[in-house]
Amino acid sequence: MTISTTRTTDPWSIAPAEVGSPEALALLRDYYLDVANRYYRLRLGRDGTPEEIESGLADAPSDDLAGPTGRFLLGRHDGAPQACAGLRAIGDRTVELTRVFVRHAVRGTGGGTRLLAAVDEAARALGAERIVLDTRLDLVEARALYARHGYREIPAYSNGPYAQIWYGKDLDRAAAEAR
Repeated sequence: MTISTTRTTDPWSIAPAEVGSPEALALLRDYYLDVANRYYRLRLGRDGTPEEIESGLADAPSDDLAGPTGRFLLGRHDGAPQACAGLRAIGDRTVELTRVFVRHAVRGTGGGTRLLAAVDEAARALGAERIVLDTRLDLVEARALYARHGYREIPAYSNGPYAQIWYGKDLDRAAAEAR
């Protein structure tokens, strides 16, 4: 007799969360540590110092990822908070995607795909027709994830110190292509 060990339920759940909650703040800190240390290793050959990390966190608040013009999504894998993404309105019918992060221990389990599907829904709920984002060239995994989910390179819309490449996605077009 063979017993199936195939999981029949999705281990991921994505839901809106308060950006200032302890779970959200822990994920945002892990996100920042990940992207900041990658930057420091690439540019300076070392991790960021505690002072550099704290300064960077202070300079990049996430308060605008709350209603009524923003959303913060928290992803749980088997009930534990493991992923996040934020949206902020930046214009008429356009939102910016930011703070996309999946903890390393659960990467490759479908969390990024589930997170971006929830981002599309949240953007529509905010009245958006378009999602844009900026990122760094060295974040190749994130760039590949965006490309797999319909984001295309667009002209620069921002000039932040870490913005090196910009992507956009038209939600109406993405929905039509999915049908």
